[in-house]
Amino acid sequence: MARKLCIKTYGCQMNVYDSGRMADLLAPLGYGTTDDAAEADLVILNTCHIREKAAEKVYSDVGRLRNLRNDRLAAGGAPMTIAVAGCTAQAEGAEIMRRAPAVDLVVGPQAYHRLPELIARAHRSRGEALDTDFPIDSKFDHLPLQSRVEGSAAFLTIQEGCDKFCTFCVVPYTRGAETSRPVDAVLAEARHLADLGAREITLLGQNVNAYHGAAPDDAGGNGAPWSLGRLVHALADVSGIERIRYTTSHPRDMDDELIEAHGRLPQLMPFLHLPVQSGSDRILEAMNRRHTADDYRRVIERLREARPDIALSSDFIVGFPGESEREFQMTLDLVREIGFAQAYSFKYSPRPGTPASMMADSLPEDVKADRLARIQAAIAEGQHAFNRGCVGRTLPVLFDRPGRRPGQMVGRSPYMQAVHAEVPSTMNGRILDVTIDSAHPNSLGGTLADPAEAAA
Repeated sequence: MARKLCIKTYGCQMNVYDSGRMADLLAPLGYGTTDDAAEADLVILNTCHIREKAAEKVYSDVGRLRNLRNDRLAAGGAPMTIAVAGCTAQAEGAEIMRRAPAVDLVVGPQAYHRLPELIARAHRSRGEALDTDFPIDSKFDHLPLQSRVEGSAAFLTIQEGCDKFCTFCVVPYTRGAETSRPVDAVLAEARHLADLGAREITLLGQNVNAYHGAAPDDAGGNGAPWSLGRLVHALADVSGIERIRYTTSHPRDMDDELIEAHGRLPQLMPFLHLPVQSGSDRILEAMNRRHTADDYRRVIERLREARPDIALSSDFIVGFPGESEREFQMTLDLVREIGFAQAYSFKYSPRPGTPASMMADSLPEDVKADRLARIQAAIAEGQHAFNRGCVGRTLPVLFDRPGRRPGQMVGRSPYMQAVHAEVPSTMNGRILDVTIDSAHPNSLGGTLADPAEAAA
């Protein structure tokens, strides 16, 4: 009998990638996917632990699932298996099992390949099944290749974990040490994605530009690990892949080879998400970022020398313990100086077990809220200015989804902007030149430069 699987994904693109791999892993066991948890035989909550109250969201969702399961059982239906996966599972697995007895199993990011065994154990005993150990081998050695591509773009995880130990971050504790996939495995999956119809791939990693994958078997030489820059050059030769992106990066790992790739490879899109977090050197030191604001400025200068039109994105944390108004102004100054095409900003929230959570001088919530509003206004101003600068230009747009209006489609520019245009649905998955005629805070509008191309 066919069974149904519902996966709810929280957080980053890597969780989206992992959810797809879990679905592919469970498909041979007879699980087809559904978006409706009420009809699912297995529900997996693939969680994130980066933001405050992440665990409370899990408990709230588990409570709703418990009620759905009870309703099914009362109606004579089959039991529902409830699983918690992801970074919250890794960080708080034992506590989840204690506080939420409705959860049948907890599995950390490095143990997804053990899901069939854990599910079988849960079915046999209807008891606890907890697996949050970091295995010696990589989960990538066991997970199947992706079975489908949604639209014409795909995620491809090439690196996991982080060795930087920023004082505010839980990633080293939930995803483990930096681990890179071998080059041969990455290239094989990229070719597979191209065969499935992917035109654009985004390389994923918690610290993706620290990639140091084992060289290909036929590389010769001394077999030294490849950097991300060298890997991107190889991926640019994969037939069918026309666009390459990567995220998320650390300023300390922007080496010469990667910066050069931005200037030399047309397949590498002129968009980079490079978190800086603060414009104050004292706060950066307290965060254990191990770079200064001027270090960041020099990296940006080199990137713009290599690719003058590159669009930049970043992350900012405001209200870090002890942050003064003057230090916050340094961050505002950096935002306005760099001119980000987009950026993400957050109020500092302590994550249990991190060094920053034990720091004194925590700021009042109203101060953090005020600073967040001010930095978001500065970011929005820069983003709208960047978008306005695109008006009158003709940009290649990869169309991949319908727009709000009939006859309209939405795609992505090289700079990661959403672009709306009157395009027939038959152009889904095509890259078409669009003349930009309007700019909005979060998107662009345009018309096809060559309408006959779509008509043909």
